Amino acid sequence: MPKPAEPLARLYQATVLEHSRQPHNFRRMERPDRQATGNNPLCGDQVTLFLREADGVVADISFDACGCAISLASSSMLTDLVRGLPPAEVQRLAREVAAAFNSPDGDLPGDLAALAGVRNYPARVRCATLPWRTLGAALEGSPSPVSTE
Repeated sequence: MPKPAEPLARLYQATVLEHSRQPHNFRRMERPDRQATGNNPLCGDQVTLFLREADGVVADISFDACGCAISLASSSMLTDLVRGLPPAEVQRLAREVAAAFNSPDGDLPGDLAALAGVRNYPARVRCATLPWRTLGAALEGSPSPVSTE
């Protein structure tokens, strides 16, 4: 007989696999207002985020990436969560998500809850937070690539 947590774990695994196999907003944006690149040398993840602002909000966001399922899924989920938000709110959310991944009881919004299990694997936390750290750099206009090292 399966334990009560097993169906939930399968649901979360399915969500991560869906986002990694068919990532949302996976494309190189032409003429973005902002962009940043990040890499995780330990795992080999690389992500570039592209943002376009209009009317005081993130009107369009996309990414180009190669890496593990966790990094791709987190990038995909990120684009779904921040579209339509003001840049200041996006910056706050990016900080909160990065902190939540490093806290045993931090809340992860939306589909990101499916990645909560990575907290038990510090090397995988880097994979999940790389897109969020890269997003922060894009909003700050940082010219340097983000690195998890």
